[in-house]
Amino acid sequence: MDEANPCSMRAKCWGLVRRHYLQWIRLEGDPNNLALGIALGVFAGIMPVIPFQTTLALTLALVFRASKVAAALGTWVSNPLTWTFLYYSSYKMGAWFLGISGTDAMFKTIMDSIRSGEGWMAIVSKMTAAGGIILVSFLTGGFLLGLICAVPSYLFGRAFFRRVSHWRQGTELKSGAC
Repeated sequence: MDEANPCSMRAKCWGLVRRHYLQWIRLEGDPNNLALGIALGVFAGIMPVIPFQTTLALTLALVFRASKVAAALGTWVSNPLTWTFLYYSSYKMGAWFLGISGTDAMFKTIMDSIRSGEGWMAIVSKMTAAGGIILVSFLTGGFLLGLICAVPSYLFGRAFFRRVSHWRQGTELKSGAC
């Protein structure tokens, strides 16, 4: 069976990484514009507003005149592998910032729902049922964590897209010299 073969799984993972890498380097535009799009997408992706993260990222990209495609791609920071970490960190940071207890039983119920892969509607309804302070903790923490992660995302994205831009200019010059 191919699924049990570690070499096959490794090849699939590398293929996925390569495909995403190619998507990133094929983005065209001003490196600052692309980097801002990435940062806005990462910010929106960290916010606990599933399923509206892409909508938030695109809206922010429109407001700040950043790359919409890069913003949508930046939301991929939020995925089933990272949801537990992001929601946990968002709540803890928000609870700390607001000065409320971080060991609430309802928070444990919400985190169990996220870990078990329940649908986003069930998770949102549990957050809402827990009361406004838990929802405010998630949103406050998500906002703070999003800002903290958006800054290095912008800096890394700008450096990355500048290198891609220089690489493209170098290959254009070489191919034009024939």
